[in-house]
Amino acid sequence: MSRCRIFSDGPLWSDYRSYGFESAHDVAQSVSPMVSSNGGSLVWPGHTWMDERLRSPWFNLQDQGSLSGGGQRSSRPRGSDGDHVWPIGGRHPDGSPRFDQVVRPGGYLWWYIDALSDDGTYGLTIIAFVGSVFSPYYHWAFQRDRSTAPENHVSINVALYGKGARRWAMTERSQKSLSRGSEHFQVGPSHLRWTGSCLEIDLNEWSVPIPQKVKGKIRVFPDRLFHFVTPLDQRAQHHWGPIGPSGRVEVDLQQPSLSWKGHAYLDSNEGTEPIIGPFSEWDWSRANLRDGSVAVLYDIREKSGDERLLALRFKSDQTVESFEAPARQSLPKAFWRVGRSIRSEGHEPARVVQTLEDAPFYVRSVLRSRLLGEEVVSMHETLNIPRLDRLSTRLMLPWKMPRIR
Repeated sequence: MSRCRIFSDGPLWSDYRSYGFESAHDVAQSVSPMVSSNGGSLVWPGHTWMDERLRSPWFNLQDQGSLSGGGQRSSRPRGSDGDHVWPIGGRHPDGSPRFDQVVRPGGYLWWYIDALSDDGTYGLTIIAFVGSVFSPYYHWAFQRDRSTAPENHVSINVALYGKGARRWAMTERSQKSLSRGSEHFQVGPSHLRWTGSCLEIDLNEWSVPIPQKVKGKIRVFPDRLFHFVTPLDQRAQHHWGPIGPSGRVEVDLQQPSLSWKGHAYLDSNEGTEPIIGPFSEWDWSRANLRDGSVAVLYDIREKSGDERLLALRFKSDQTVESFEAPARQSLPKAFWRVGRSIRSEGHEPARVVQTLEDAPFYVRSVLRSRLLGEEVVSMHETLNIPRLDRLSTRLMLPWKMPRIR
């Protein structure tokens, strides 16, 4: 993916406020009540092909209301062939990350981390993929063979932001380079490990297009863990949910030489089919609020014309509540002209503080807007699926996503 360098010499944003956090050991408490009393059923035991049977409810599968087209399907996730549920959410019953979850051919599962430093100078995102969802290699392999294993297309994407520290690494590897178990996920020389109180990430990657080493350790300490998982599409083939919507991060890199602390976010996305199936576009953002809660907006448009809006507040007492989202505002386009938007209150328009990634089908930004009566700084992303599905885009992607067989 191509990217415009539009960083200023100063911090990622101005007038940033640090937020308090609880002890990193105050995790794995009881699951929050269901957001809506008319939500979908809890997960039930699955097939014998599952790696373990479910003996108790795992998640709250939420129905955030009817879809714009009038459909009111249950939020119970089912396969396209109508069979029963397997484990979902990329997490254990206590909410901690689980890295050995089954992924169906053509499907995907990823764990996403983003973080911003307390002084506003640095940022990062890390995404660990089973079934590298944006990969042209996975797409072409699945077109040839519908039984293609997602485990044969894995990667750990690393993006570093800030003056003198910008790096992009996303090397796809085959199943021979993959080792994953309940508590660990390794792709080539890099791996993630859940220790019980934090997610440890050891990186040993090469950036592209200019080869530069990205090596060091990152620790993510969630303030608390959540069981919340909800469908993103009308047929409930794609799901999302925060694991640790708020937390702390410690960054200690040798290459580039970089050490900082800040606040972090951790979630997971998954699907039982390619992401190009139902979606047209989405805008996603998360923002820390003054009371320690996190507000997430997931604004989804499907190819069918249906829309789904998730406006959720993940609170410090481990409850989740919906809120009425304000009107959608358009944002200025960056170099690749991807249309991005966010929902923001008040008469003063939301503004882009920094564009972190700018690609033909994707843009990631730091925004300033108003939400729930507060001025907030948000991590924001827009994904445009028709642009991703263009042949021209897929032919460009190997320059940003090399594959080692």
